[in-house]
Amino acid sequence: MEPDEVAALIEAGIEDCDATVERARGEHDDDHLRATVVSPAFEGLPLVQQHELVYDALGEHMTTDIHALELKTYTPEEAAG
Repeated sequence: MEPDEVAALIEAGIEDCDATVERARGEHDDDHLRATVVSPAFEGLPLVQQHELVYDALGEHMTTDIHALELKTYTPEEAAG
């Protein structure tokens, strides 16, 4: 799966979300991705629940198309700060 496809899925699945996805190990590694996701939906949620929101947005792609995802989640205030 291409990084922009993954970002689009995340952004479609989480309200007011901004997702940046890139290959974690360089252009030739399609299986390992790195995502930074910023959304007010993360406000007040523990890190595990923030990550679950992202995984839910990706659905079955997490088990079929994405081998590994390094994930950082932030609220807009944390991202600005």
